[in-house]
Amino acid sequence: WSVEDILTEDDEQDRVPLQRLKLLGESEELRGLLLNPHLRQLLLTVDQAEDKSSLMKKYMQEPLFVEFADCCLRIVEPPEKENILPE
Repeated sequence: WSVEDILTEDDEQDRVPLQRLKLLGESEELRGLLLNPHLRQLLLTVDQAEDKSSLMKKYMQEPLFVEFADCCLRIVEPPEKENILPE
């Protein structure tokens, strides 16, 4: 499959640039999380599932999966620094 197979024009705003995706591979925090065998099994199950959407809803109740998702989001979409006071 290709990106074009799963993303429509409406989904284009959700596309993450390749440079940002590469940052995932460089994250020590993410690597640490992926050492957890339970998380690895959850990710394999999602990858192999027919109905990924409902499974994702279920797994978003799992604290470990939420921690993984939050870590990924912080890497590809860092929080704005507009409310931080200068030192």
